[in-house]
Amino acid sequence: MILSPGNIRRTALVLIGCFIVFVVWKLKGSMSDQCLDYFLRRSLIQRRDAAEVKWSHAVNSRSSLAEALAGPSHMLEADIIMRGDDPKEPIMAHPPDTNSDITLREWLEGVKTHHTGIKLDFKSLDAVSPSVALLEEVLRDWSPPVWVNADILSGPGGKARPLEPRAFLSAVTVLPTHTVLSLGWTTGWTAGTVNPGYSWQMVRAMDEICRALNHPVTFPVRAALLAKSTSQLTWLLQQSDRYTLTVWTGQSDKFTLEDLLPYRNMFDISRIYYDLPDPLRTELSMT
Repeated sequence: MILSPGNIRRTALVLIGCFIVFVVWKLKGSMSDQCLDYFLRRSLIQRRDAAEVKWSHAVNSRSSLAEALAGPSHMLEADIIMRGDDPKEPIMAHPPDTNSDITLREWLEGVKTHHTGIKLDFKSLDAVSPSVALLEEVLRDWSPPVWVNADILSGPGGKARPLEPRAFLSAVTVLPTHTVLSLGWTTGWTAGTVNPGYSWQMVRAMDEICRALNHPVTFPVRAALLAKSTSQLTWLLQQSDRYTLTVWTGQSDKFTLEDLLPYRNMFDISRIYYDLPDPLRTELSMT
């Protein structure tokens, strides 16, 4: 059968359309958060529920790293700064500390023989580029989840200066596209006062920065501010399938389980992580 020029054009357009759909589907898959899939494949969690992920915090020393790796945590969170004295290199410490008994290179070498995910929290821009170079070198062909975190915008009650967004993203977006970018706001919380939530201006500014990225993005949000931010954070999550939330709390913050349940009930349970004390996280996972 001889096809007419019109049929040839229509067939070509259908094939091109199918190819575009396939490419978009592949790109969407490559940009999605693969953290839960990793832990599921190794039977480290029982279902695709981000509330099942357990966290260790401030793993900034040799002893805390050894303790965390021997424990049940799925994700290790640690802080990175540049050493205050020579030799100038990335170390694991949280300001106001300026030194540590473990460098980032040593920390990564210690982690990479385990099936534990990592979240690296950057406190200064000068530590970002050398740390990314180390990540590319030490964790080459390493499959556990890697998150890189920084506060890049001012948020409710925030007094600290955020890292400059373009400079931070320019440095970290060279990492593989399955790397999760954890991008937050500086925040504050004071007992006995009215603490504002995340405003529309804040969430729209964050989406403006993140919409063109090729990486999955999680937004660390303060648990004590969620009850006043439901509409804004709901809107933000709806802007992209690449977006998730990571709920965290300060040591003295006050909030209730009921403050968190609307988010638990409104969204797929794979889209909200709970970096919270284990009793509360476990209670949420049972709802």
